[in-house]
Amino acid sequence: MLHRCPVTAFQLRISLVIFVIKFQVMKKFFVFVLLSAGYATSAQEASVITPAAKGVVYGIAPSEKGEVVNLINLSSKMADGAFEGKVTGKVKEVCKAMGCWIKLQKEDGTTLMVKAKDHSFFMPENLTGKTVVIDGIASVQNISEEKRKHYAEDGGSTKGEIKKIKGSEKEIQFVASGVKLID
Repeated sequence: MLHRCPVTAFQLRISLVIFVIKFQVMKKFFVFVLLSAGYATSAQEASVITPAAKGVVYGIAPSEKGEVVNLINLSSKMADGAFEGKVTGKVKEVCKAMGCWIKLQKEDGTTLMVKAKDHSFFMPENLTGKTVVIDGIASVQNISEEKRKHYAEDGGSTKGEIKKIKGSEKEIQFVASGVKLID
């Protein structure tokens, strides 16, 4: 014969309170797990970069209105060291770390650094060699030695090439709100 212990009302209330507390904690944990999974999925989707193809736009599509300046003429169009509008040129290099900048080839062998405004979009490595229209603001910037080395590292330069970078340099940089692939 089994011996049963009498359960008091107080013990039942305590058991019920413990059950409710455990249930609330588990519910919060379950919501946290679902939100975390949703965030991880959206972050992964945001990091997928559309491969380069004619007509693809990265960021905000450049306006169809207004003049498109050829990169050759950019310097002459800069009033007071700045230019706002659209420029076209051929991509020489793409940031290998994230795709957050490209360099356009100039006639003299140098390049124009084009950065995605606020890192709001990323561009694929297969953009190299393609002609693009960029829309945004160009200005003369003083680029520190540290920043120049950072760009060189992101561009895939060797450690030896990076060591050779000394001092700061003034250059025109372009902050693009959008990049459209022409061909």
